[in-house]
Amino acid sequence: MSGERPLVSVIIPSFNRSHVLRMCLRALEKQTYSPIEVIVVDDCGTEDAAEVARSMGVTVLRTEVNSGASTARNLGAEHAHGEILLFQDGDIALDPDSVENAVNILHAEPKLGALGGILHPEPLAARTLPAQYRALQMYHWWMPTDRPTLELHAAVLAVPTEVFKEIGPFNPHLSDTVSADYRSRLMRKGYEVRITDAVCGRADHDSTMKMILSKVFRRARVSAREWTRGETPGDSVPRAFGGVLLVAAVPAALLPLLVGRAGAAVSPLLVATAIGLDGSTYRRVFARRGLPFGLYFSAVHLLVTFVGATGAGVGVLQRVLQRGQPNVVWVPQTGDLKNR
Repeated sequence: MSGERPLVSVIIPSFNRSHVLRMCLRALEKQTYSPIEVIVVDDCGTEDAAEVARSMGVTVLRTEVNSGASTARNLGAEHAHGEILLFQDGDIALDPDSVENAVNILHAEPKLGALGGILHPEPLAARTLPAQYRALQMYHWWMPTDRPTLELHAAVLAVPTEVFKEIGPFNPHLSDTVSADYRSRLMRKGYEVRITDAVCGRADHDSTMKMILSKVFRRARVSAREWTRGETPGDSVPRAFGGVLLVAAVPAALLPLLVGRAGAAVSPLLVATAIGLDGSTYRRVFARRGLPFGLYFSAVHLLVTFVGATGAGVGVLQRVLQRGQPNVVWVPQTGDLKNR
């Protein structure tokens, strides 16, 4: 990077939700850093998101067909002029100092290949109870800055342009595991990666439990099926084990029918152990939001953990059944899929 204030290209994949995109772009107008180039990539949405973006004076690109966020990010990167690429989802409004903080950190740490941001524990627009749960869950569970993490998150990710050119684009064939794949590729090249709360925003989280549970199940299934050998599980191991215990608690509830009263304590004990393994999350939520919401959060969180563990189990089963089949890999430099 140059010694002067480098141009930052903020790349935003967008698919509908134009009212939230407007909030996202307004937050970029309030950034303390300049110069910033904003590129919105409309992934063939049906709403007026592209017109909203044009009306706010930003560059608008459009994919040929609806192809997903990774393809949109890659298209934006091809047309970007900045020395730093800052990828952010179109439903996130960044804090005013986020871009400046990202530039300062990347400038001070040349070995840093990518810098991930986090999301506030409060949602951006949706105020339903499920959206409030999701904001807190992601803050405490997905994006911790005080302990090892499994992956970066492409939802808020700053990468020096030269590093992005070296590593190659995001894998367009991945959705739920694209961030883990990109982190792995960075680290294989010897770059450091980390998450910081100096780059932070509010997201418009899923507003219904159906949306949350569906996404949790799918992500867990795909992550388990596509897990790459050598990926660092970090702090996710205790939580994953807790999910296994919750799944085991369901058939264990039938033990009294088989062994009498002696089996009645097994299922509650498994649930209690699972809660204990994720105890810091529960304690923080109760401290932040009080008893009524804490109880709501706890009930939902147990369900989400159970659904995630079930999805992971399905993913593991799919992985076992696929053994012996050709391993298809994507080559970033050419964009080809090859058997290995």
